[in-house]
Amino acid sequence: MKKQSLCIAAAALVLASCASTGVKTSADGYASVSKNGAAVPYRVLLKTADGVEIQNGGYGSDGCAHPADSSLFYLITDRGPNIDYEGASGKGKLFPVPEYSPRIGLFRMEKDGTVSLVKEIILKSPDGKPITGLPNPKDRGATGEIAYTLDGKILGTDDYGLDSEGIAAAKDGTFWISDEYGPHIVHFAADGTEIERISPYGMTTGNRHLPAVLARRRANRGREGLALTPDGKTLVGLMQSTLYNPSKKEITNKRLIRIVTFDIASGATKQFVYLQNKETDSTCGIVALSNTEFVVIERDGNFSGEKETHKYLFKIDISGATDVTGDDVQSPDGMVVNGKTLEQCSAEELSKAGIKTVSKKLLVDLTSYLPNKYPHDKLEGLWITGRNSIAVANDNDFAINVKDNKLVQKILPGTDRIDDDVVYVITLEHPLY
Repeated sequence: MKKQSLCIAAAALVLASCASTGVKTSADGYASVSKNGAAVPYRVLLKTADGVEIQNGGYGSDGCAHPADSSLFYLITDRGPNIDYEGASGKGKLFPVPEYSPRIGLFRMEKDGTVSLVKEIILKSPDGKPITGLPNPKDRGATGEIAYTLDGKILGTDDYGLDSEGIAAAKDGTFWISDEYGPHIVHFAADGTEIERISPYGMTTGNRHLPAVLARRRANRGREGLALTPDGKTLVGLMQSTLYNPSKKEITNKRLIRIVTFDIASGATKQFVYLQNKETDSTCGIVALSNTEFVVIERDGNFSGEKETHKYLFKIDISGATDVTGDDVQSPDGMVVNGKTLEQCSAEELSKAGIKTVSKKLLVDLTSYLPNKYPHDKLEGLWITGRNSIAVANDNDFAINVKDNKLVQKILPGTDRIDDDVVYVITLEHPLY
């Protein structure tokens, strides 16, 4: 494709002082270079006995534009600070701050290029109590993950727990959020109180549910990005990875991702096949340009400071793609082709069966276009800032990582710097829509 010129928003890296709520600008050359993005301010949630700083932070699992004010945008956290952990009862997740509530942050891009926090919205259950990011119980979206405390004790579950990964802000002030646990789509009021939960399970309202096949999501790879079409009528979401359909051992097309649409008024759903470039990558964000055109993220989990990385933005169009819902939206297998699930079919088999996949075109390779080669591992947030500009953000995992089953600081490889949540605003030569 023709190389596009980019203009990175002028920015200074902003770090929150551990001792106060004040903000200071780093003098670090890497951090303060204007073409290296604007970091999201944070506060410290906990400092462990080993000196590991757990931040809040964690903003960057997804983002969306404010519907009425172009200087404002929303970022969402995921379930909260956690790492892979193997305890006495088996493999699971360690939650060093188990009471943490997933939340939405409203941010402003200031005229000097810095990012400021305007307010936080804590996510709550229908009765107004703050939820946690702990796993759901059986039959409500359980992934089989065991939750542990910092000292290795087993935690409980949360009926309303979310691993929030996608956000769309509606013009009426409410939010739609997608989740990796269930997977669920949840409608929240402006104050963060749950209005409705839509999932493949039995806790939904009436006949409003997601296709049953989505329950075969890979644990921790459920419903990732979420977009709201410009007319406000349809939610469009991505599964992060190939479904284990019918099982992990039986799938063969690991490039196959499902895009699912949900008509807000009727509850009707459609599904489309999206093929990733690499079967080892994942789709981690989507934003609407029109009712049929979108920008999506494809990325791996590597740091550019360690090895080759894939951090791509693609422009896609679902208008010519085949709806692969099948005859029964509640079939656990979904549509089958020649007795096989879609995830068992090659691209050639799908084509021979008359199934057209979503069209796609490379928009930006961030590792080539950004002067710092996009140093973060988890490119996840994505929103439109203008006809010629788009913003992205990374999930820094609350600044923590795991090594040898222990909680450690998340550091950018080859540096002594913590991996911050950073916003990049990219201006393209050609209009997005």
